Amino acid sequence: MNPLNDLAKTVGFRRAGRTFDSPPPRFDPDGPPSTRELANEMLAFAQLPRLFASSPRLLAAPRGDGSVVFDVPGWKAPEVSMQPIRTYLSCLGYDARTWGHGTNRGSVEADVLQFRATVEKAAEISERPVGLVGWSLGGVIAREVAREIPEAVSGVVTFGSPIVGGPAHTVAARNYTEKESRRFEELIEKVNRENPLGVPITAIFTRRDGVVNWRACIDRNTEGVRHVEVGSSHLGLGLDPDVWLATAEALAAA
Repeated sequence: MNPLNDLAKTVGFRRAGRTFDSPPPRFDPDGPPSTRELANEMLAFAQLPRLFASSPRLLAAPRGDGSVVFDVPGWKAPEVSMQPIRTYLSCLGYDARTWGHGTNRGSVEADVLQFRATVEKAAEISERPVGLVGWSLGGVIAREVAREIPEAVSGVVTFGSPIVGGPAHTVAARNYTEKESRRFEELIEKVNRENPLGVPITAIFTRRDGVVNWRACIDRNTEGVRHVEVGSSHLGLGLDPDVWLATAEALAAA
């Protein structure tokens, strides 16, 4: 262990995330995060100093090519929650846009239908595929749109998104009956089995997630998915410089 190296990562001068080209060691999700893990979310804004300290490496990220990138907010989150990373992507040269459908109310099927039309139109007008970035439930919506219209999507980046089990492994689990949760889980398994994703996927997760069980963020169904582990809480993901850098790298590669 190098104390100076650890300090540099903590304050943001060096990258603290880890990249996995194959899924991390298997740990099956076991329900929503604990109360202790949820308490970690109080530290979300601790990412701000790291963000400022990380400015040099963030600005050295691969440049965008003017292509459209949509961001999708998490459950109950307004579009402005994605404004920081949207501004960053705009600075890199992307045509970064909000998804255009206001606060994410959690109506996944209806949102996928609506957002699909938005993505198709943007891809048609720009004459090239678009990138999708989704936080938490927003990542689930982005994945399903990409599954339905892969020709219109260049790649998807998710952070803190429950890939496995639907709401069963999130703090929203208490809002659903066991029967409803099981139906969601079976539906997700069926879709992944019968219609696997065919676009590049980067799944960012954190073991400090107090909103979504981090094990549920591991995608073991999509071939070639790239996982990136970071150190922030769930609510801190939108301000984590390692999330921003991983997103920029993924979009450039796609």
